[in-house]
Amino acid sequence: MNIRMIVTDLDSTLLRDDKTVSERTIATLVACRKKDVKVVYATARGSSAKKLLPPNLFDGFVRMGGAAAFAGDDQFYSKLISTADARALLLAADNAGIKMAAELENLHYANFNTAEVWDWLTYYEIADFGALDIRAEKMYALPETQAEIDLLRNHLPKGLNMIVDRNMFTMFMNEDATKAKALAALANHWNIDRTDIVAFGDDTNDVDMLVYAGHGVAMGNAVAEARAVADEVCDTNENDGLARWIEENIL
Repeated sequence: MNIRMIVTDLDSTLLRDDKTVSERTIATLVACRKKDVKVVYATARGSSAKKLLPPNLFDGFVRMGGAAAFAGDDQFYSKLISTADARALLLAADNAGIKMAAELENLHYANFNTAEVWDWLTYYEIADFGALDIRAEKMYALPETQAEIDLLRNHLPKGLNMIVDRNMFTMFMNEDATKAKALAALANHWNIDRTDIVAFGDDTNDVDMLVYAGHGVAMGNAVAEARAVADEVCDTNENDGLARWIEENIL
């Protein structure tokens, strides 16, 4: 197996349940970079991801579920949601009483107090969705029932993707803002073939990158959808599954 690039999701994959990275995992990724293997993370998070990670551990990263990709600190891939599409979906959710927000440049424009849901998310603004004039990087909703999920899907503008995770957290992105497409751009930037990439993930928004990579590895704690498309399943995020796999197959 000639792996030249390692890609990992963050939450419940690289990160343990307490949102830390184990010393074993850090040492493993450092050893990979010494072997000239590129190390990349791909997450639905925005810039908050950086606060959770050790400095200088990654060669590149994908944020907002694929809306933005960076080589080092240089962004070279951006796929936004148009103002009209953002406004239409935001208003549909707001009229139905569904908590919803749009993200742009680390600010969350929401119809609810985000800090009441996530105590760390204090960079938000209560927005008038009818007057909001932005091109969003990502939007998300907090539906509480299947009926609310169906309502959001029925109001989904053409050209947007909708992903519902294991906790009903629902994300919306430009149809070209996927982890797989952003990673393909990153791999092309470094002249790396997809067959030389291994990707690790655990949730529904990791499925496309597990399929795209030459070798997809689902975590032991992964949802059924991720397991179904992966080439194999490693140990859980709590048991250093990613590090164990890399030690056995790359190092």
